[in-house]
Amino acid sequence: MTSFNSTLVNDRSKLPPLEVWAGVECTVNRVGDEYFDQLERNGHATRLDDLDLFAELGIKAIRYPVLWERTAPNGLENADWSWADERLGRLRELGINPIVGLVHHGSGPRHTSLIDPEFPEKLALYARAVAERYPWVTHYTPVNEPLTTARFSGMYGHWYPHGTDGLTFGRALLGECRGVALSMQAIREVNPNAQLVQTDDLGKIYSTPKLAYQAEFENERRWLTFDLLCGRISPTHPMWEYVHKCGISDAELEWFLENPCPPDI
Repeated sequence: MTSFNSTLVNDRSKLPPLEVWAGVECTVNRVGDEYFDQLERNGHATRLDDLDLFAELGIKAIRYPVLWERTAPNGLENADWSWADERLGRLRELGINPIVGLVHHGSGPRHTSLIDPEFPEKLALYARAVAERYPWVTHYTPVNEPLTTARFSGMYGHWYPHGTDGLTFGRALLGECRGVALSMQAIREVNPNAQLVQTDDLGKIYSTPKLAYQAEFENERRWLTFDLLCGRISPTHPMWEYVHKCGISDAELEWFLENPCPPDI
């Protein structure tokens, strides 16, 4: 027992020091033709000095938005980088590492959507533009919580494009995950050291005995974002048949087997 504890202490001494990481609530989601901007609603959009308060808390890294819908709603040629320039510049001065988010519970500008076949490529173009403008940024979350967003947008009908069927859900999820992979590819062509910080809701489901089958299914489906990005959805995977029933083809799933983009964090 003493030997084990000594080894544990020695191993811990080799680890980097603990850091406080944080995040700004920055959802920009579309409902019908209206966009709901949480940055405007919580006031952070106009409070630059929030960043100084974050620094006073000892925060070393922060999930921070350079959202597609806010920066380039009318195309990259008309992008307005002024807000992001000021905020990212200040974070850099304060020594806080930004984990830059590009889409946060959103579906992109009006010229696209989560089920647009070109959504992944369009997002990757925007990602490249962000990386070129801020080549010193090393951490990215191109799409926040893809599975959660796909459920709310393609299964529950709450957010645009308001789908309530398996196909809309499946198309949205695969479009988001492919967008993550293509975005990181584009970002790494600018900054080879860029890291993917991937998020999703992994809350575990519990049930009564009669609904145990549904809880088991939900607890397997919650990993879909990570299993897709890691290239794990093959014919032997428990979710292979389910995703097929949603209307997704072999070729669409095999793309992830051939182009894995596992998260760094």
